[in-house]
Amino acid sequence: MAFQGKKLINNPNDVVTEFIEGLVETYPGLQYLDGFPEVKVVIRADVSGATYDKVAVISGGGSGHEPAHAGFVGEGMLTASICGDVFASPPVDSILAGIRAVTGPMGCLLIVTNYTGDRLNFGLAAEQARSEGYKIETVIVGDDCALPPPRGIAGRRGLAGTILVNKVAGAAAAAGLSLADVASEAKCASEMVGTMGVALSVCTLPGQVTSDRLGPGKMELGLGIHGEPGAAVADLQPVDVVVSHALKQILSPETNYVPITRGNRVVLMINGLGATPVMELMIAAGKTVPKLQLEFGLAVERVYTGSFMTSLDMAGFSISIMKADQTLLQRLDAPTKAPNWPVGSAGNRPPAKIPVPLPPSRSMKSEESLSRPLQLSEQGRILEVAIEAAANAVIDMRDSLNDWDSKVGDGDCGSTMYRGATAILDDMKKYYPLNDAAETVNEIGSSVRRAMGGTSGVLYTIFCKAAYARLKANLDSTVTAKQWAEGLEAAIDAVSKYGGASAGYRTLLDALIPALAVLKERLSAGADPSTAFVVSSEAALEGAESTKDMQAQAGRSSYVSVGILSTVPDPGAMAAAVWYRAAALAVKDKYRAS
Repeated sequence: MAFQGKKLINNPNDVVTEFIEGLVETYPGLQYLDGFPEVKVVIRADVSGATYDKVAVISGGGSGHEPAHAGFVGEGMLTASICGDVFASPPVDSILAGIRAVTGPMGCLLIVTNYTGDRLNFGLAAEQARSEGYKIETVIVGDDCALPPPRGIAGRRGLAGTILVNKVAGAAAAAGLSLADVASEAKCASEMVGTMGVALSVCTLPGQVTSDRLGPGKMELGLGIHGEPGAAVADLQPVDVVVSHALKQILSPETNYVPITRGNRVVLMINGLGATPVMELMIAAGKTVPKLQLEFGLAVERVYTGSFMTSLDMAGFSISIMKADQTLLQRLDAPTKAPNWPVGSAGNRPPAKIPVPLPPSRSMKSEESLSRPLQLSEQGRILEVAIEAAANAVIDMRDSLNDWDSKVGDGDCGSTMYRGATAILDDMKKYYPLNDAAETVNEIGSSVRRAMGGTSGVLYTIFCKAAYARLKANLDSTVTAKQWAEGLEAAIDAVSKYGGASAGYRTLLDALIPALAVLKERLSAGADPSTAFVVSSEAALEGAESTKDMQAQAGRSSYVSVGILSTVPDPGAMAAAVWYRAAALAVKDKYRAS
């Protein structure tokens, strides 16, 4: 069913003049001729016809194809753009006004898209300008590859390939070439480019209803840019299939639209039609390049992706392929101040993909340092028993943690911690350099990050990475009890900073913060380190138990009523207290045994 199109406009009759006003406000390098509404011409602000010493390059046509052509006015590209009403050829008087405004002694090249109205109006304007003494050349661009030749006097339509021709001509003019040479390069470029488009929707003209010509699940192949029907209607296909169809049509040796054969160098333009997301255009570009390279044997020298010649709010895209030589590439790469010409790189492309960088612990360390040492130092043996005890304690607590979490969370705290603990035990047998405490903590963080997932996984990874950074700052590979305390403090600070919680929020910090306070107090008093850790682990358990009396201020528990929260401790706090105490007791027993 047809319906009124939604547009952010004022009077539909004023859309082109108001577009031009906004354009020149946005880009100070552009001006427009004061002839609204009949004369709608955008020109370079730095050019005056009486004094301009280079060839003027003018293009234009009906509006509704923005940024074409006004957005390509600028030094190194177009000198002026003649704007008609939406999808209507500009009148002769407008074209003449543009010629008179920017054409100097070197003359003017008119680049005209191959539509009957444009050819006639630009042609008449050219003849009138010649009669006034201007030197004028005209190049007509017909790059459409959807309509099978011959097409009688109509010929192939001018599509997005025109933008490439504009750039070649503008660069040639900026280089100081004569009118004949600029026209020659533009004509050659126009004969080397082919375009094929596909539409997923029909465009809506300002003030008119939206057509329901194209039903759901359908697409049009070989469309024009003025809302006319495509050459064929087909079922919607994946972009791979659409790209393959378009390339075969453009590069068909039977129709010989463009003189491109295997081994040639080419330029690719993926052009959005007005309502196509950049994501989809980039997907199309990413699929087109390897097909050109592998299936057609072409060297893709440049890729331009974006919206260059649109059709109002049409969803879809077109593919333009232009045969390239070194001169043409230089013209495309030449600098321009045209606001909508894309900034691209001039060849020497780096590889499209490179390996994912490994973390320093895996990329900068030798294989030997990334494996379990053959002989453990005393510190290595202590660290091993502490990690093993902590992981096993968490494993044994899985069901209890899940049970508590089912009341105050989403019921998976125990399972999440279990995955992390089992990964730590597995990785410790192969990767952990136990004789290096800091690197071992770092590897624990890597294991947790890989295995745990969820908020707990991220928090514990932050915990380990912060502790590692503090421990690594120590020059001596042997870590003292005081340095372990400093590492714990750094870890707690990092979790609080990034997680947003602090003491009393009913989180794992309510176990670890009291433990740290007692640990620092006992160590400062000169207590035996292993005893200090055990006493501090008791504070961790007390802190975890005390979460029953806290109103949660972080995580899913914050949505649970106080009545339910008071029945169970916070699972995350209990898990932290359990592994901390298990590690402390294991270290104490290890020292006692030795």
